[in-house]
Amino acid sequence: MRRPVEGEVHVSYGQLYVTDDSGEQPGLHESFAGQVSGLCGAAVPGFLWLVTGLHTGRVGFTVEVHDEAPEVDPRWEDIVEASYRPASAGAALDLWGGGGSWRLGLAETDYRVRYSAEGMDRAHDLDTRVDEEVVDVYLLQFWPSPPEPDRVVRQTSRQAAYWHGFARELTPPPSPPPSPPPAPPRIAAPEEGRP
Repeated sequence: MRRPVEGEVHVSYGQLYVTDDSGEQPGLHESFAGQVSGLCGAAVPGFLWLVTGLHTGRVGFTVEVHDEAPEVDPRWEDIVEASYRPASAGAALDLWGGGGSWRLGLAETDYRVRYSAEGMDRAHDLDTRVDEEVVDVYLLQFWPSPPEPDRVVRQTSRQAAYWHGFARELTPPPSPPPSPPPAPPRIAAPEEGRP
């Protein structure tokens, strides 16, 4: 197990992201469309939108990369899971507005992501952290796994309930068009002059 991020990170507007080298950032609605979870938006390939309780200030944040699924730790108040595949080898945890970035060292393969939170309601009530002790902490875990739908593992906070409700009310993205049927086999025309 590796920990490419461990300590405190600064959040603005209650959000941070996992991005790639493209520099593109999808919008909030696009990131959560079609999901049941509103804490880790994984609807756009190669991108994760992570929600925090604190609006502005430093939160406790750890990223772990595992070889297999870790046990669910009962200490966490809110836990969600989603599937994610980096679009490049440059996947990084990025702060809003270019305020900081940490390379995660992820391979270009399918991962399951577990995002766990503690203290979201207290942090939301505080809104902005200046000199206070850490109020909310988060754990973002990755391990190789085939894709499957996102899910809510545990929800106890008002903030998580609000964001799950937000995600569930979004219009799901359109399904990709079906592949055209294969062309019928071609039958050669008879040669002229032959019976």
